[in-house]
Amino acid sequence: MGKTALVAGASRGIGLAIARQIAAAGARTLLASRNYAALEKHATELRDQGYAAVPMGLDIADPSSVDRLASQAGHVDILVNVSGINVRKQFHRYTEEEYEGIMRTNLDGVARLTKKVGAAMIERGQGGKIVMIGSLMSLLGLPYVAVYAMTKSALAGLTRALAAEWGRFNIQINCIAPGFILTDLNRDMWQEEKMQGWLKSVQALPRMGTPEDVAPLALFLCAPASDYITGQVIAVDGGYTTTAVWPFEP
Repeated sequence: MGKTALVAGASRGIGLAIARQIAAAGARTLLASRNYAALEKHATELRDQGYAAVPMGLDIADPSSVDRLASQAGHVDILVNVSGINVRKQFHRYTEEEYEGIMRTNLDGVARLTKKVGAAMIERGQGGKIVMIGSLMSLLGLPYVAVYAMTKSALAGLTRALAAEWGRFNIQINCIAPGFILTDLNRDMWQEEKMQGWLKSVQALPRMGTPEDVAPLALFLCAPASDYITGQVIAVDGGYTTTAVWPFEP
């Protein structure tokens, strides 16, 4: 690939899977998150395999940390925004701290980092790729994740608006909307048999996804093969947003 890629939120789950595939494709990969110890471990593993990987500290909710990373990262050709948190509860029961924390992490910090890195891409004049990791909530609604849904819907809107604005600079911006992907953030919820049974009864592909199901699309959207694709929100969801199943058998 011969490029430099920055993956924000690369210490585990979807972000780590994406960073691994981008590094294996030949990009110098900057792995960024708050968990620097985990990043050092993962970057070392990648380097041991012959890939170029660098750990970098990032607290996406802290503007000064975002600015510092954007400055230290240098020339970035590819930005993948994965960082995010969630709190599941009734909307009217969110505290101000919870609301503000989700907004700072999932939206404000991502927008700030995109602005900084995108401005540098424009100044260099060599184009670039930006991939947002949205959610099913970028496309539809589910209960008890209202604040998270606000942020992920906003990322879909930001994707479309920036694609229109930055296309003239040969910067392609797309958003991936992962479905029910098993990660450390939701593992406990999906241990319940009723949740597993529900998924099998409504989704075309009757299993949960893995971070490795999402990473190949991210890699494609970071590669020259996707140069004529921009402003898209693409679901990786086992068919959840487009299909339904029922017990009828002809």
